[in-house]
Amino acid sequence: MKSKSAPVDGLLDELQTTLANGSVGRRIETLRRVTDLFLSGTIDYSDDQITLFDDVFQCLINHIEVSARALLADRLATVDNAPRGTVRALAFDDTIEVAGPVLSQSERLDEASLIEAARSKSQAHLLAISIRKVLSRAVTDVLVQRGNAEVVQSTVKNPGAEFSDSGYDRLVKRAADDEDLAACLGLRPTLPRHLYLKLLAKASNTVRQRLEAANPKRAVDVPTAVREAARRARTAPAAVTKQTDIAHALVKSLHEDGRLDQHLVTQFAEEGRFDETNAAIAALANVTVATAESMMLESRAEGIMILAKVAGLSWSAVKTVIRMHDELSGAEPSDLDACKATYERLRPSTAQQVIRFHRMQQNVPAT
Repeated sequence: MKSKSAPVDGLLDELQTTLANGSVGRRIETLRRVTDLFLSGTIDYSDDQITLFDDVFQCLINHIEVSARALLADRLATVDNAPRGTVRALAFDDTIEVAGPVLSQSERLDEASLIEAARSKSQAHLLAISIRKVLSRAVTDVLVQRGNAEVVQSTVKNPGAEFSDSGYDRLVKRAADDEDLAACLGLRPTLPRHLYLKLLAKASNTVRQRLEAANPKRAVDVPTAVREAARRARTAPAAVTKQTDIAHALVKSLHEDGRLDQHLVTQFAEEGRFDETNAAIAALANVTVATAESMMLESRAEGIMILAKVAGLSWSAVKTVIRMHDELSGAEPSDLDACKATYERLRPSTAQQVIRFHRMQQNVPAT
Protein backbone atom coordinates (compact mmCIF):
# COMPACT_ATOMS: atom_id res chain seq x y z
CA MET A 1 0.00 0.00 0.00
CA LYS A 2 1.39 3.41 -0.97
CA SER A 3 1.92 5.74 1.98
CA LYS A 4 -0.17 8.87 2.18
CA SER A 5 2.21 10.59 4.61
CA ALA A 6 4.44 12.33 2.06
CA PRO A 7 1.69 14.33 0.31
CA VAL A 8 0.24 15.40 3.66
CA ASP A 9 3.64 16.44 5.03
CA GLY A 10 4.25 18.45 1.87
CA LEU A 11 0.99 20.28 2.30
CA LEU A 12 1.99 21.40 5.79
CA ASP A 13 4.83 23.50 4.36
CA GLU A 14 2.48 24.93 1.74
CA LEU A 15 -0.09 25.62 4.43
CA GLN A 16 2.32 27.71 6.48
CA THR A 17 3.21 29.78 3.43
CA THR A 18 -0.43 30.17 2.42
CA LEU A 19 -1.55 31.34 5.86
CA ALA A 20 1.34 33.77 6.13
CA ASN A 21 1.29 35.32 2.67
CA GLY A 22 -1.46 33.76 0.56
CA SER A 23 -4.63 35.44 -0.69
CA VAL A 24 -8.12 34.25 0.19
CA GLY A 25 -8.29 32.53 -3.19
CA ARG A 26 -5.09 30.63 -2.50
CA ARG A 27 -6.35 29.53 0.92
CA ILE A 28 -9.54 28.19 -0.63
CA GLU A 29 -7.54 26.35 -3.30
CA THR A 30 -5.34 24.82 -0.60
CA LEU A 31 -8.44 23.71 1.31
CA ARG A 32 -9.82 22.09 -1.86
CA ARG A 33 -6.57 20.19 -2.43
CA VAL A 34 -6.39 19.03 1.19
CA THR A 35 -10.04 17.89 1.07
CA ASP A 36 -9.52 16.01 -2.20
CA LEU A 37 -6.44 14.32 -0.79
CA PHE A 38 -8.29 13.30 2.36
CA LEU A 39 -11.34 11.94 0.55
CA SER A 40 -9.21 10.01 -1.93
CA GLY A 41 -7.79 7.78 0.79
CA THR A 42 -9.96 7.89 3.87
CA ILE A 43 -10.02 4.11 4.29
CA ASP A 44 -6.21 3.96 4.22
CA TYR A 45 -5.35 6.67 6.70
CA SER A 46 -4.19 5.83 10.20
CA ASP A 47 -5.51 7.64 13.28
CA ASP A 48 -2.33 9.75 13.40
CA GLN A 49 -2.74 10.80 9.77
CA ILE A 50 -6.40 11.73 10.34
CA THR A 51 -5.29 13.80 13.32
CA LEU A 52 -2.83 15.56 11.02
CA PHE A 53 -5.60 16.31 8.53
CA ASP A 54 -7.67 17.58 11.46
CA ASP A 55 -4.98 20.11 12.34
CA VAL A 56 -4.67 21.26 8.72
CA PHE A 57 -8.44 21.64 8.25
CA GLN A 58 -8.86 23.62 11.46
CA CYS A 59 -6.04 25.98 10.52
CA LEU A 60 -7.67 26.64 7.17
CA ILE A 61 -11.32 27.02 8.21
CA ASN A 62 -10.36 29.85 10.54
CA HIS A 63 -9.11 31.85 7.57
CA ILE A 64 -11.65 31.21 4.79
CA GLU A 65 -15.03 32.61 3.83
CA VAL A 66 -18.44 31.09 4.62
CA SER A 67 -19.05 29.52 1.20
CA ALA A 68 -15.81 27.54 1.42
CA ARG A 69 -16.59 26.35 4.95
CA ALA A 70 -20.08 25.33 3.82
CA LEU A 71 -18.61 23.30 0.95
CA LEU A 72 -16.20 21.57 3.32
CA ALA A 73 -19.04 20.76 5.74
CA ASP A 74 -21.10 19.30 2.92
CA ARG A 75 -18.22 17.11 1.74
CA LEU A 76 -17.29 15.82 5.21
CA ALA A 77 -20.82 15.37 6.61
CA THR A 78 -21.24 11.77 5.43
CA VAL A 79 -17.61 10.60 5.80
CA ASP A 80 -17.39 7.87 8.43
CA ASN A 81 -13.94 8.79 9.70
CA ALA A 82 -14.00 12.56 9.15
CA PRO A 83 -11.69 14.43 11.55
CA ARG A 84 -13.65 14.90 14.76
CA GLY A 85 -12.24 18.30 15.68
CA THR A 86 -13.03 19.72 12.25
CA VAL A 87 -16.54 18.31 12.28
CA ARG A 88 -17.19 19.77 15.72
CA ALA A 89 -15.86 23.18 14.67
CA LEU A 90 -18.15 23.16 11.64
CA ALA A 91 -21.12 22.06 13.76
CA PHE A 92 -20.68 25.04 16.10
CA ASP A 93 -20.32 27.56 13.29
CA ASP A 94 -22.89 30.35 13.74
CA THR A 95 -23.80 30.15 10.06
CA ILE A 96 -26.37 27.40 9.51
CA GLU A 97 -25.18 26.79 5.93
CA VAL A 98 -21.94 25.58 7.49
CA ALA A 99 -23.28 23.84 10.58
CA GLY A 100 -26.39 22.30 9.05
CA PRO A 101 -24.87 19.43 7.02
CA VAL A 102 -22.80 18.03 9.90
CA LEU A 103 -25.47 18.60 12.56
CA SER A 104 -28.03 16.70 10.52
CA GLN A 105 -25.83 13.92 9.12
CA SER A 106 -22.37 13.44 10.64
CA GLU A 107 -21.87 10.33 12.74
CA ARG A 108 -18.63 11.83 14.09
CA LEU A 109 -20.52 14.14 16.44
CA ASP A 110 -20.92 12.53 19.84
CA GLU A 111 -23.96 12.94 22.07
CA ALA A 112 -22.26 15.48 24.33
CA SER A 113 -21.53 17.75 21.35
CA LEU A 114 -25.09 17.47 20.07
CA ILE A 115 -26.48 18.35 23.49
CA GLU A 116 -24.12 21.31 23.80
CA ALA A 117 -25.13 22.59 20.37
CA ALA A 118 -28.81 22.10 21.14
CA ARG A 119 -28.44 24.08 24.36
CA SER A 120 -26.50 27.00 22.90
CA LYS A 121 -27.13 27.47 19.17
CA SER A 122 -29.97 28.93 17.10
CA GLN A 123 -33.35 27.43 16.25
CA ALA A 124 -32.03 26.69 12.76
CA HIS A 125 -29.25 24.61 14.33
CA LEU A 126 -31.82 22.77 16.48
CA LEU A 127 -33.93 22.08 13.39
CA ALA A 128 -30.90 20.51 11.67
CA ILE A 129 -30.30 18.27 14.69
CA SER A 130 -33.96 17.24 14.76
CA ILE A 131 -33.73 15.40 11.42
CA ARG A 132 -30.79 13.13 12.31
CA LYS A 133 -31.38 9.42 11.70
CA VAL A 134 -31.07 8.64 15.41
CA LEU A 135 -31.78 10.95 18.35
CA SER A 136 -31.25 9.84 21.94
CA ARG A 137 -33.54 10.74 24.83
CA ALA A 138 -30.93 13.13 26.23
CA VAL A 139 -30.80 15.06 22.95
CA THR A 140 -34.58 15.18 22.41
CA ASP A 141 -35.04 16.42 25.99
CA VAL A 142 -33.13 19.57 25.02
CA LEU A 143 -34.86 19.92 21.65
CA VAL A 144 -38.28 19.69 23.29
CA GLN A 145 -37.29 22.16 26.00
CA ARG A 146 -35.59 24.80 23.80
CA GLY A 147 -37.05 24.23 20.36
CA ASN A 148 -39.73 26.34 18.74
CA ALA A 149 -42.88 24.82 17.25
CA GLU A 150 -41.13 23.87 13.99
CA VAL A 151 -38.24 22.16 15.79
CA VAL A 152 -40.49 20.24 18.18
CA GLN A 153 -42.83 19.03 15.43
CA SER A 154 -39.85 17.96 13.28
CA THR A 155 -38.44 15.99 16.23
CA VAL A 156 -41.77 14.28 16.94
CA LYS A 157 -42.13 13.31 13.27
CA ASN A 158 -38.64 11.74 13.26
CA PRO A 159 -39.06 7.93 13.53
CA GLY A 160 -35.50 7.63 14.84
CA ALA A 161 -36.12 9.92 17.81
CA GLU A 162 -36.51 8.52 21.32
CA PHE A 163 -38.19 10.41 24.15
CA SER A 164 -37.90 10.18 27.91
CA ASP A 165 -41.03 10.16 30.08
CA SER A 166 -40.34 13.77 31.06
CA GLY A 167 -39.87 14.66 27.39
CA TYR A 168 -43.20 13.10 26.48
CA ASP A 169 -44.85 14.88 29.39
CA ARG A 170 -43.51 18.24 28.19
CA LEU A 171 -44.70 17.46 24.65
CA VAL A 172 -48.23 16.71 25.86
CA LYS A 173 -48.30 20.04 27.68
CA ARG A 174 -47.10 21.89 24.58
CA ALA A 175 -49.64 20.03 22.43
CA ALA A 176 -52.47 21.60 24.44
CA ASP A 177 -51.88 24.82 22.48
CA ASP A 178 -50.68 23.26 19.22
CA GLU A 179 -53.18 21.15 17.27
CA ASP A 180 -50.62 20.08 14.65
CA LEU A 181 -48.26 18.86 17.36
CA ALA A 182 -51.10 17.02 19.08
CA ALA A 183 -51.92 15.20 15.85
CA CYS A 184 -48.27 14.19 15.29
CA LEU A 185 -47.74 13.19 18.91
CA GLY A 186 -50.83 10.99 18.96
CA LEU A 187 -49.32 8.85 16.20
CA ARG A 188 -46.11 8.09 18.11
CA PRO A 189 -46.18 4.32 18.80
CA THR A 190 -44.09 4.70 21.97
CA LEU A 191 -46.22 7.40 23.63
CA PRO A 192 -47.09 6.00 27.09
CA ARG A 193 -50.75 5.09 27.48
CA HIS A 194 -51.47 7.48 30.34
CA LEU A 195 -49.97 10.37 28.36
CA TYR A 196 -51.97 9.35 25.29
CA LEU A 197 -55.12 9.61 27.38
CA LYS A 198 -53.98 12.94 28.79
CA LEU A 199 -53.35 14.18 25.25
CA LEU A 200 -56.76 12.92 24.23
CA ALA A 201 -58.45 14.77 27.07
CA LYS A 202 -56.80 18.03 26.07
CA ALA A 203 -57.56 17.46 22.40
CA SER A 204 -61.20 16.84 23.23
CA ASN A 205 -61.45 20.40 24.54
CA THR A 206 -60.12 21.64 21.21
CA VAL A 207 -62.73 19.58 19.37
CA ARG A 208 -65.42 21.04 21.60
CA GLN A 209 -64.34 24.63 20.82
CA ARG A 210 -64.16 23.94 17.08
CA LEU A 211 -67.64 22.42 16.94
CA GLU A 212 -69.16 25.19 19.02
CA ALA A 213 -67.58 27.87 16.83
CA ALA A 214 -68.71 26.14 13.63
CA ASN A 215 -72.35 25.74 14.67
CA PRO A 216 -73.45 27.56 17.85
CA LYS A 217 -77.04 26.30 17.49
CA ARG A 218 -75.87 22.73 17.96
CA ALA A 219 -73.53 23.48 20.86
CA VAL A 220 -75.73 21.34 23.09
CA ASP A 221 -74.77 18.30 20.98
CA VAL A 222 -71.05 18.91 21.27
CA PRO A 223 -70.38 16.94 24.49
CA THR A 224 -71.87 13.80 22.91
CA ALA A 225 -69.76 14.26 19.80
CA VAL A 226 -66.62 14.73 21.87
CA ARG A 227 -67.31 11.61 23.94
CA GLU A 228 -67.87 9.59 20.77
CA ALA A 229 -64.63 10.85 19.25
CA ALA A 230 -62.77 10.00 22.44
CA ARG A 231 -64.36 6.54 22.61
CA ARG A 232 -63.24 5.74 19.05
CA ALA A 233 -59.73 7.05 19.67
CA ARG A 234 -59.24 4.99 22.82
CA THR A 235 -60.19 1.78 21.07
CA ALA A 236 -58.16 2.45 17.93
CA PRO A 237 -55.22 0.05 17.43
CA ALA A 238 -52.78 2.98 17.27
CA ALA A 239 -53.77 4.01 20.77
CA VAL A 240 -52.45 0.80 22.32
CA THR A 241 -48.68 0.47 22.51
CA LYS A 242 -46.65 -2.70 22.89
CA GLN A 243 -45.93 -1.73 26.51
CA THR A 244 -49.67 -1.47 27.16
CA ASP A 245 -50.27 -4.93 25.69
CA ILE A 246 -47.54 -6.40 27.91
CA ALA A 247 -48.98 -4.71 31.00
CA HIS A 248 -52.48 -5.98 30.29
CA ALA A 249 -51.20 -9.51 29.69
CA LEU A 250 -49.35 -9.45 33.03
CA VAL A 251 -52.44 -8.34 34.94
CA LYS A 252 -54.61 -10.91 33.17
CA SER A 253 -52.19 -13.68 34.15
CA LEU A 254 -52.12 -12.51 37.78
CA HIS A 255 -55.90 -12.35 37.90
CA GLU A 256 -56.36 -15.81 36.39
CA ASP A 257 -53.89 -17.26 38.91
CA GLY A 258 -55.74 -15.64 41.82
CA ARG A 259 -52.75 -13.49 42.75
CA LEU A 260 -54.24 -10.09 41.91
CA ASP A 261 -55.24 -8.12 45.00
CA GLN A 262 -55.25 -4.59 46.37
CA HIS A 263 -51.65 -4.88 47.53
CA LEU A 264 -50.55 -5.28 43.91
CA VAL A 265 -52.79 -2.39 42.89
CA THR A 266 -51.07 -0.24 45.50
CA GLN A 267 -47.63 -1.35 44.34
CA PHE A 268 -48.44 -0.59 40.70
CA ALA A 269 -49.76 2.86 41.64
CA GLU A 270 -46.78 3.68 43.85
CA GLU A 271 -44.48 2.89 40.92
CA GLY A 272 -46.53 5.08 38.56
CA ARG A 273 -47.45 2.13 36.32
CA PHE A 274 -50.69 3.43 34.86
CA ASP A 275 -51.41 0.54 32.49
CA GLU A 276 -51.01 -2.11 35.18
CA THR A 277 -52.98 -0.12 37.76
CA ASN A 278 -55.86 0.56 35.41
CA ALA A 279 -56.04 -3.03 34.17
CA ALA A 280 -55.87 -4.38 37.74
CA ILE A 281 -58.74 -2.20 38.97
CA ALA A 282 -60.75 -3.12 35.87
CA ALA A 283 -60.24 -6.83 36.55
CA LEU A 284 -61.15 -6.57 40.25
CA ALA A 285 -64.22 -4.46 39.43
CA ASN A 286 -65.20 -6.84 36.60
CA VAL A 287 -65.30 -4.11 33.94
CA THR A 288 -63.44 -3.68 30.68
CA VAL A 289 -60.18 -1.79 30.60
CA ALA A 290 -61.82 0.74 28.26
CA THR A 291 -64.57 1.40 30.80
CA ALA A 292 -62.04 1.88 33.58
CA GLU A 293 -59.93 4.22 31.45
CA SER A 294 -62.99 6.28 30.52
CA MET A 295 -64.02 6.72 34.14
CA MET A 296 -60.52 7.54 35.37
CA LEU A 297 -59.97 10.04 32.59
CA GLU A 298 -63.31 11.84 32.53
CA SER A 299 -64.27 11.79 36.21
CA ARG A 300 -60.94 12.25 37.98
CA ALA A 301 -61.08 11.08 41.60
CA GLU A 302 -64.81 10.35 41.48
CA GLY A 303 -64.39 7.73 38.76
CA ILE A 304 -61.50 6.12 40.59
CA MET A 305 -63.52 5.87 43.80
CA ILE A 306 -66.51 4.35 42.03
CA LEU A 307 -64.34 1.65 40.44
CA ALA A 308 -62.48 1.06 43.69
CA LYS A 309 -65.68 0.66 45.68
CA VAL A 310 -66.92 -2.03 43.29
CA ALA A 311 -63.48 -3.67 43.37
CA GLY A 312 -63.55 -3.70 47.19
CA LEU A 313 -60.36 -1.66 47.67
CA SER A 314 -59.45 -0.08 50.99
CA TRP A 315 -59.08 3.68 51.29
CA SER A 316 -55.30 3.25 51.62
CA ALA A 317 -55.13 1.69 48.16
CA VAL A 318 -57.57 4.22 46.68
CA LYS A 319 -55.51 7.12 48.01
CA THR A 320 -52.39 5.78 46.29
CA VAL A 321 -54.23 5.44 42.97
CA ILE A 322 -55.60 9.00 43.21
CA ARG A 323 -52.12 10.35 43.88
CA MET A 324 -50.73 8.44 40.90
CA HIS A 325 -53.50 9.77 38.68
CA ASP A 326 -52.96 13.38 39.75
CA GLU A 327 -49.21 13.14 39.22
CA LEU A 328 -49.37 11.48 35.81
CA SER A 329 -52.14 13.76 34.52
CA GLY A 330 -50.51 16.94 35.78
CA ALA A 331 -53.75 17.87 37.52
CA GLU A 332 -54.05 19.82 40.73
CA PRO A 333 -53.71 17.48 43.72
CA SER A 334 -57.06 16.11 44.86
CA ASP A 335 -58.43 16.99 48.29
CA LEU A 336 -57.75 13.62 49.89
CA ASP A 337 -59.71 14.38 53.06
CA ALA A 338 -62.80 15.20 51.04
CA CYS A 339 -62.23 12.14 48.84
CA LYS A 340 -61.94 9.91 51.91
CA ALA A 341 -65.25 11.19 53.29
CA THR A 342 -66.93 10.63 49.92
CA TYR A 343 -65.47 7.15 49.59
CA GLU A 344 -66.66 6.11 53.02
CA ARG A 345 -70.19 7.35 52.25
CA LEU A 346 -70.32 5.74 48.82
CA ARG A 347 -72.41 2.56 48.76
CA PRO A 348 -71.36 -0.38 46.54
CA SER A 349 -74.86 -0.50 45.01
CA THR A 350 -74.60 3.14 43.96
CA ALA A 351 -71.17 2.55 42.45
CA GLN A 352 -72.54 -0.43 40.50
CA GLN A 353 -75.31 1.74 39.06
CA VAL A 354 -72.81 4.35 37.88
CA ILE A 355 -70.70 1.67 36.19
CA ARG A 356 -73.77 0.28 34.43
CA PHE A 357 -74.45 3.78 33.14
CA HIS A 358 -70.90 4.04 31.75
CA ARG A 359 -71.28 0.66 30.05
CA MET A 360 -74.48 1.82 28.40
CA GLN A 361 -72.78 5.01 27.15
CA GLN A 362 -69.95 3.04 25.60
CA ASN A 363 -72.35 0.70 23.83
CA VAL A 364 -74.48 3.46 22.30
CA PRO A 365 -73.82 3.49 18.54
CA ALA A 366 -72.65 6.74 16.92
CA THR A 367 -75.31 8.80 15.17
